[in-house]
Amino acid sequence: MSQRILIIDDDERLCAMLDQYLSRSGYAVTCRHTATAGLDEHRRSSPDAIILDLMLPDASGLDVCIRLRENSHVPIIMLTARGEATDRVVGLELGADDYLPKPFDPRELLARLRTVLRRGGGGPANPTLRFGRLEIDREARDVRIDGHSRPLTGFQFDILVALAERAGRVVTRNQLLDAVAGRPAGAFDRTVDVHVSNIRAAIEDDPRQPKRIVTMRGAGYLFTRVQDDGAST
Repeated sequence: MSQRILIIDDDERLCAMLDQYLSRSGYAVTCRHTATAGLDEHRRSSPDAIILDLMLPDASGLDVCIRLRENSHVPIIMLTARGEATDRVVGLELGADDYLPKPFDPRELLARLRTVLRRGGGGPANPTLRFGRLEIDREARDVRIDGHSRPLTGFQFDILVALAERAGRVVTRNQLLDAVAGRPAGAFDRTVDVHVSNIRAAIEDDPRQPKRIVTMRGAGYLFTRVQDDGAST
């Protein structure tokens, strides 16, 4: 399964470029443009590494680093347009794993990212994904609705995790099979559809009118963030 990279940077053009570049290198990339959104995404998806800008519109990247280190060992690479040595030292002292001043060559960022991922960060602080009444415990490989386990096969669990980790984004059948089995789907391979149908039977209130896993006709599937009140985002 692709390693998940969270980019927290308010430069949308830079984020789009890094998303495209890192995705081509096999990573699953999520971008957030504020400290608040970035911290929320970290709690929700427990990424494998974070690329964090020092200057954010609602908080300093240093403050974000402090918050992350309260309960997580996730590898952090800090970015900044300011190259002063004091910034670098403070960032590293607060728990950042590496530091890269802007502008930079994406190839250098990729090399540093691979290095911090190889070092490892002790795994995600919170292995459980939560979406309202639904809990997906990646460590225990358990799926719960209202605290009650719902049976899934190992392959179905991996498909659900692959969708949930990309909540809010359309995922094609090929991408799902690549993520969980490392192989592309054939033109008429309906394996994913059958498994998704079984997953819906386990986690949807009404599998015939699914609210968590929605079929995007001609595109793939969309995992929505259904809240306790039934709303989705």
